[in-house]
Amino acid sequence: MIVPMKKVSLVLLESERREALKKLRRLGVVHLERLSGNSAELSSFKQMYDELDAAYMLVSELKNPAAKKISQVQGLSRDEVLRIARDLLSLTERQKTCHEQIHICQAELERFMRWGDCTPADFAYLADNGVFLSLYEIPADKYGLIPDEIRTLVVNRDKTTVRFLQISSDIASSDKRPASMPAEAYGISLPSVSSDELRKQIAAFEREIADIDAKILDCVQYKSLFEQYRRDVGKDVEFENVYSGMGCDEDGETKLAWLSGYLPAGDLPALETAARGAGWALMSADPADDDEVPTKLKNNKFVSLIYPVSDFLGTVPGYHEYDISGWFLLFFCIFFGMIFGDGGYGLLLTVIALASILSSISKKKKPEPALNLLLLLGISTVAWGAVTCTWFGLTPAQLPEWVKSVSVPYLSNAVSAQSPEKEQWVKQNMQVFCFALALIQLSIAHIKGIVRYIRSPRFLGEVGSLLMLWGMFNVVLSLVVDGTRFPIQNIAIVLIGVGFLLSFIFANYDGSLLKSVLESCKNIVSVLLGVVNVFSDIVSYIRLWAVGLAGGAISATVNSMAGPTLGGALIFLGILLLVFGHGLNMVLNVLSVIVHGVRLNTLEFSSHLGMSWSGFAYEPFSETAKK
Repeated sequence: MIVPMKKVSLVLLESERREALKKLRRLGVVHLERLSGNSAELSSFKQMYDELDAAYMLVSELKNPAAKKISQVQGLSRDEVLRIARDLLSLTERQKTCHEQIHICQAELERFMRWGDCTPADFAYLADNGVFLSLYEIPADKYGLIPDEIRTLVVNRDKTTVRFLQISSDIASSDKRPASMPAEAYGISLPSVSSDELRKQIAAFEREIADIDAKILDCVQYKSLFEQYRRDVGKDVEFENVYSGMGCDEDGETKLAWLSGYLPAGDLPALETAARGAGWALMSADPADDDEVPTKLKNNKFVSLIYPVSDFLGTVPGYHEYDISGWFLLFFCIFFGMIFGDGGYGLLLTVIALASILSSISKKKKPEPALNLLLLLGISTVAWGAVTCTWFGLTPAQLPEWVKSVSVPYLSNAVSAQSPEKEQWVKQNMQVFCFALALIQLSIAHIKGIVRYIRSPRFLGEVGSLLMLWGMFNVVLSLVVDGTRFPIQNIAIVLIGVGFLLSFIFANYDGSLLKSVLESCKNIVSVLLGVVNVFSDIVSYIRLWAVGLAGGAISATVNSMAGPTLGGALIFLGILLLVFGHGLNMVLNVLSVIVHGVRLNTLEFSSHLGMSWSGFAYEPFSETAKK
């Protein structure tokens, strides 16, 4: 459920602001309204945080077996660790500079690669003795265009280019391009140092880079300290942001400061006690509809298994929306099992989850919540594989009789394999099952809406949506599955018509029936499309069968490819193909669950609930650093 919240405002003496915030942080129950502070201290802490964060990210991917034990560096203070972090960042900047210089030197070497070694000192010596040289390149077929009065010396040539020196005995003319020099000739500037010196510089920079690499690797031992002090500085950033961002009245005779926030209603007495003890003025009230209230979810341990998924997706219901964690978990398990679709895969997931959980318990550690969820999903997949008689993509003929006997004939591949007519029958049944899931899940959405608005005529709008859903279910079965087996009933047309009328009149009710009707008329196109959306939302659930069918086809193909190699000398190749093929199929199934299984909960189901997942998590101002 979504925990009821209270909006609170605190007023206190400006002179007690810092101590008050420390007490409030120790209490750790108030989620403060968004503040934007500005102070020199805040800027300093932000810079420290960025430096520690950059240092941590730099060493987080490195491993150094030769690094000192963590215990040998744990005694370092924050200032010492910050200095190490800054030194580390300086090393990385120097390393970038070295790479840039190497690139520049290599570019110079490549520029003169076809000229041979070039020494600027030799050119300077010749200039001191009255011989001035300029470097030029010209297309080979244009070299003959150079007039005789220009003295040249060819250095080398190839099929396309001639490289030559222009010789001059006049320092004034040596700095100028001769007027009669062909336009196709272009001058080459001398390098700043000789080719040998460039190579020496490259070697020196490479040695320096290697030395920096060693120093960076040695900093891996400080990784945990970077992370620890980064969290500590993060708390300082948060504190100073609140301190400098609080509202203050510095003009009055008594200088005051204030701030507002939200806390769970059950924690209000603790705040009231703290306020009385500290002499703060406290006001509390229920949040208004337009308040930005954080969301805190509270569920039992079983329902909380879905939290790793919602945390991964970053989805948080708005404070005034629904907590669908329980329904999300139920249908997600069903969708997961159907999309994976193979009891053998489910067994693998179950074994992996159990082994990881037992390993954590043996180490006296609490198993990660994601492992418990994986165990549940594995069991769900095993159950669906047993129902449909699907195990590692094997055909029913390859499975024992007892395995086939536990399957449900209505959906079983064992029945489907008996004849083409049975195959078509089971195929239709699978489609009906998917659409029945849609009917159940989407009906739950509108029943929740009816309960929510039961004290208002608006509940009739939800009743109308529910009736349209039930009527459209019959239409979907007739148009998508089999019109002969599931003909469109008159009652379905009546349900759709009555449902549309109720929805049209009451869906937007907010105190005035006339305004509700006018609002529907204003959005008549969206209202009419809503009927089509009901049809498409139901049909959308067929993806569960389609994706599962595709995964089964891949499994069967892998088995057929590996089968011929399992009985001979190539058995190793066959086993490798089986492992790779089924492993790849499982990875694709995971992606399918993320794309399709999650979508049905967060889009189709949520849209019928009227949810937009617009919330943000409750994060109280506390001593505990936020990650």
